[in-house]
Amino acid sequence: MNLVSASLFAALVAVTLMITAWASKRNKSAADHYVAGGSLTGRQNGVAIAGDFISAASFLGVTGAIALTGFNGFYLAVFVPVAFVLAMLLIAEPLRNLGRFTLADVLATRFPGKDVRSMMALSTVVISVVYLVSQLVGAALLVSLLFDLDYAVAVLIIGTLTTAYTLVGGMLATSWIQIIKTGLLMVCAVVLFVLVLVRFDFNPFGPFSTALAEFGQSFVAPQRTSGTASFDQLSQTVGLVLGVLGLPHVMIRFLTVPDAKQARTSAYTAIWIFFAFYLLVPILGYGAAKLVGVEVIKSENRGGNLAVAQLAETVGGGVLLAFVAAVAFVTILAALSGLVIATSGAIAHDLYGQVIRNGSVSAKAQHRAARVATVATCVIGVAIAFAAQKQNVAFLASLGMSIAACANLPALLLTMYWKRMTARAVISGIVVGLVLSITVILLSPVVQGPGSILGFSNPALAVAPLSLAVSVVVALLSAPSGETKARADRLFSMMRTRALTGQTETKNDDTMAAMQ
Repeated sequence: MNLVSASLFAALVAVTLMITAWASKRNKSAADHYVAGGSLTGRQNGVAIAGDFISAASFLGVTGAIALTGFNGFYLAVFVPVAFVLAMLLIAEPLRNLGRFTLADVLATRFPGKDVRSMMALSTVVISVVYLVSQLVGAALLVSLLFDLDYAVAVLIIGTLTTAYTLVGGMLATSWIQIIKTGLLMVCAVVLFVLVLVRFDFNPFGPFSTALAEFGQSFVAPQRTSGTASFDQLSQTVGLVLGVLGLPHVMIRFLTVPDAKQARTSAYTAIWIFFAFYLLVPILGYGAAKLVGVEVIKSENRGGNLAVAQLAETVGGGVLLAFVAAVAFVTILAALSGLVIATSGAIAHDLYGQVIRNGSVSAKAQHRAARVATVATCVIGVAIAFAAQKQNVAFLASLGMSIAACANLPALLLTMYWKRMTARAVISGIVVGLVLSITVILLSPVVQGPGSILGFSNPALAVAPLSLAVSVVVALLSAPSGETKARADRLFSMMRTRALTGQTETKNDDTMAAMQ
């Protein structure tokens, strides 16, 4: 078993290293490192975007959540396609037309001050690190299961590999690794799907009916909840749908294509892959609950993160377990690299290049700063992952999305679409969303245990409306007047034209620069 696992792991890691070596020859500038030089096609980028979600959070965490909690676990995934429909309608094209490397660049087209850029960069770092930890936990659990390694050792190994991939290959290597591993992961899901159906005489309803008979009605239908449990479940749904639109490592992928049309193609390509994948996930989850056993899954990992690996071993033996685990491992490495790039971009491009150095930094120096930030990001993620071993990775990822919904999304949407938005309102909304969402998480049962101050864990439903309301109120109170208002209106008008059409005429660019 260990020989087979080691061989498969080595083969897939070798492929990723070859891709990284190829990409390193093209990773010569900050643009190459952050957004692959805008060289990806829409379909290529769409497959890569899908790979960011069909990773530890979905393949491991969601399947495990369904195996342990039944239908309610499916809430962690079912709304991702819905979120990307909204992304296609509201975010993809304006983001591509306005952005350069980061989300802060988008805001800076209208609010060029250092304070706005700094706050968005800080929010990007916090959200990306939370999401980074969920992927690190999933990968470390896989490695520790297959090779009987200590969890901490596995985390260190994965952190080292992620650092190497990101430093050498940048976004181009990350994207192509995502594209290849998305195809492999879909193959894994289909193979598992077929093998599970074999156990139920090819009856796709077999896992559901068996779960109904063995675990009861609540396991195959939405469970009725009340009070804080119901609030928490709804909040999680809101966070999943809206949070995707504010996730930095996903949104900056729309900057890796050459134009807005390709950005739109990226979104609907990802949507079709999501629909195909998530149709298979419930069968895998219920199959694991029946064929592996809920208690057996819990005994291996309390959060259910290893349910897919255990299911693979049950229906296909050690060879299938090794293949599924190896593909899942590469899946997570690619997702980790994308997260690290988003975080290092916020640190090196926004905080260092634009805030500290006032934009007076060479491309070479910025590229060097991005590499330093990459190492720092990986070190921080590894340190936090040591303490998060027992948490369900899908739940951890949902917290990252919820923080994004509270802090980033109101700032992005109001900046792009509301004429009366102001810089003070952007800063106020991000601060309120970031501080309150983190406070809710720290005071929740997830951190404090059963005796926590709050009875719910997900902040989206409570904090996102507050962040939006604060943004609107501050915007109304800080509205400019006179000539300042006229300049702000002209700037907004030109920004909207650029957001909708991609127009970059020299005259308009010069006018915007003068106003800023």
